[in-house]
Amino acid sequence: MTIANDEKWIDKEKTGLSEAAMDINLTLSTDTIRMLVQKARAAASAMKDTFEDGHDGDVEFDADTLEEGHNHDGLAEEESNDLSNEELRELIEDFNVDEAAELVAITWIGRGDFDAEDFYQVVNEARERAVGSTAKYLLGMPLLADYLEAGLDALDL
Repeated sequence: MTIANDEKWIDKEKTGLSEAAMDINLTLSTDTIRMLVQKARAAASAMKDTFEDGHDGDVEFDADTLEEGHNHDGLAEEESNDLSNEELRELIEDFNVDEAAELVAITWIGRGDFDAEDFYQVVNEARERAVGSTAKYLLGMPLLADYLEAGLDALDL
């Protein structure tokens, strides 16, 4: 079977491309998604590992020390110089409904929740399930970059 792809004709049997991969028209560009993957990796690498040596991070409080020692005189707490997470959040928040649904669908496919052949159904489901912030939802996934890459690979994008 031969199909048109950006003014070129491709024989799917010879190239081994699946029909599902060739029929996908994204609102988002794959370059944008790959840039998000890079930002997600940068944000993930900037997170500090607070559980050293397998220690679960038990905290002991001394009431006397807390009352005397925590005076910050109204100054803002320390800010991180790495803005990757903030930039990623802002980028995702700027997406329209269709773009956000596609991004979530690609993530779900990459995570293995759905098959690539069902892409448009997954996008519709992502649109229906959207309740809160897409950025908050996606940034809550520690493996977001891996899921996005796997989703792009599954969709042959």
